[in-house]
Amino acid sequence: MAQVLTVHPDRLKGRHIQRAAEVLRQGGVIVYPTDTIYGLGCDITNKQAIERVQRIKGRDHKKPMSFVCADLTHISDYARVSNYAHRILKQCLPGAYTFVLPATRQTPRILQTKQKTVGLRIPDHPVPLALVRALGQPILSTSANYADQEVITEPWALEEELGPQVDLILECGPLPVEASSVVSLVGDQPEVLREGKGDLSLFAEEA
Repeated sequence: MAQVLTVHPDRLKGRHIQRAAEVLRQGGVIVYPTDTIYGLGCDITNKQAIERVQRIKGRDHKKPMSFVCADLTHISDYARVSNYAHRILKQCLPGAYTFVLPATRQTPRILQTKQKTVGLRIPDHPVPLALVRALGQPILSTSANYADQEVITEPWALEEELGPQVDLILECGPLPVEASSVVSLVGDQPEVLREGKGDLSLFAEEA
């Protein structure tokens, strides 16, 4: 059964973040809060951990998963960012968006699409950003639920449903059922792939 630690975004306990980073470093899988929904995470450099997340979710391994970076400079390590894309990223991040960009060679192939693109996030939430910094690597970002089932947003349900499957849960109370908006910045203009949390009028103006 997973260890459960309670985190408060406005007063993070460094020992909880360090404990979670240790679990990730050892190839573990955790549940963590974001600015949208709870996520399942692992170290993106650990292929076995990524495959474990896929098994936990019952997710098709061909469906790519996004990951969390710490800042815009960090994103540029894993994606090729055009000038117009950089303007949008700078305006929108941190925020409730997943941006699809052309992947660099540094992005693990298991996280790339057939078109060699990748989904990247910088959530407007201190927990995932602190985790990335403590780990020194990006962390996987996929919803904490089983494939084709409702997103789990209540802490008690996370413990009941995913507790036996993961190594650690960072919980901060109930979260709303609203995923990030997914926006492709691969072409010359932004393309909204999924409507979710986040102001989408910004991309209409850009277009």
